[in-house]
Amino acid sequence: MPTLKEKKRYIAFEIVSDKEIKDFKEVSDEIMARSQQLIGELGIAKAGMQILKDCFKPQKQRGIIKTNHKSIDEIKTALSFIKNIKDQKAVVNPIGVSGILKKAKQRYLQ
Repeated sequence: MPTLKEKKRYIAFEIVSDKEIKDFKEVSDEIMARSQQLIGELGIAKAGMQILKDCFKPQKQRGIIKTNHKSIDEIKTALSFIKNIKDQKAVVNPIGVSGILKKAKQRYLQ
């Protein structure tokens, strides 16, 4: 039934670092590691968390994470615990949340 479908949200994030981080895999691995450390594997599964590869813009150091509407605060908190990405000092800041992927791309990735 449509009423039982999970409500999705898209969290836009920005990486602040001295050098540009171009590798999506490094960013993705660090976000997943911190999320797993904070909310655990079961929490990640319940959140339905996905880091969208096609929405990562290395030149702007921004990307989008897909999650359900109940786990937004937990994912944002996990992002704030990131201090290094591949032995390079970096901070990941959530910059906005949207319910529609197209609007998240328009507002935060352009």
